[in-house]
Amino acid sequence: MKNTIELKHVSKEYPGFHLKDVSFCIPAGTIVGLVGENGAGKTTTIQAILNSIHFGGEIQIFGKDNRVAEKEIKQDLGVVLDDSFLSEYLSAKGVGAILKTMYANWDEKKYDTYLKKFKLPSSKLIKSYSSGMKMKLKIAAALSHCPKLLVLDEPTSGLDPIVRNEILDIFRDYILEDESRSILLSSHITTDLESIADYIVFLHEGEIVFQLPTSDLLEKYGILKCSEKEFEQIQKEDVIRYQKRKYQYEVLISDKQKMRKKYPFAVIDKATIDEIMLFYVKGEK
Repeated sequence: MKNTIELKHVSKEYPGFHLKDVSFCIPAGTIVGLVGENGAGKTTTIQAILNSIHFGGEIQIFGKDNRVAEKEIKQDLGVVLDDSFLSEYLSAKGVGAILKTMYANWDEKKYDTYLKKFKLPSSKLIKSYSSGMKMKLKIAAALSHCPKLLVLDEPTSGLDPIVRNEILDIFRDYILEDESRSILLSSHITTDLESIADYIVFLHEGEIVFQLPTSDLLEKYGILKCSEKEFEQIQKEDVIRYQKRKYQYEVLISDKQKMRKKYPFAVIDKATIDEIMLFYVKGEK
């Protein structure tokens, strides 16, 4: 399986923040979720991928250096950023007219289909749109030049659950239509990522904590609960992180099935992505 994106030892330093030696890849045909607390480095990583900041290290997109082949790469790149600029005094129709001049593969029919699907009035000024409508317009614009890669920063932010599900279905269909396509999706809504992402990349304080298949995180990882006395019996190598509660210990583990056999006295629950992140950030080693 080829990689659509490869980051190798990417770094960037700002006062009070350092993106350190970030390396991960996005295989073709997959959706990768990028997670981390505010200030973890998600936006800086996306800016480096888009070559909108100076950075150390190397990024390859479609097998090409993203600094050398930027113009060529951007023809096959669809981008939705939380703070991306849309002039309030343009209509959706006006946005389409501008993007048509920028992308060789612009598909006006597809764009009109998305505007109708999202119930976006094409002639109304964007300033009259709600925040959810503006986000839907960005998504429609990003999908309408048949990109091979989507880079999405909080694309479902501010949308109600029904519209969120509709948009996640569109992202799934986008991948199913062509298995060479990929998506990098940064989101605080980890339940969205649990339902759609093939892999999760977890950034914490500018460093990669893990890149793992979502199925492993949800099916294998778990939270073991036990008393203080029982906790003393648990071998150190089985503990990823632990937290001491008022009446018990909670331990993040990476293989529920194995740990149930090894520690039959313990209660072991499933772990969500949010809980796994919290253990890595707040837990003790």
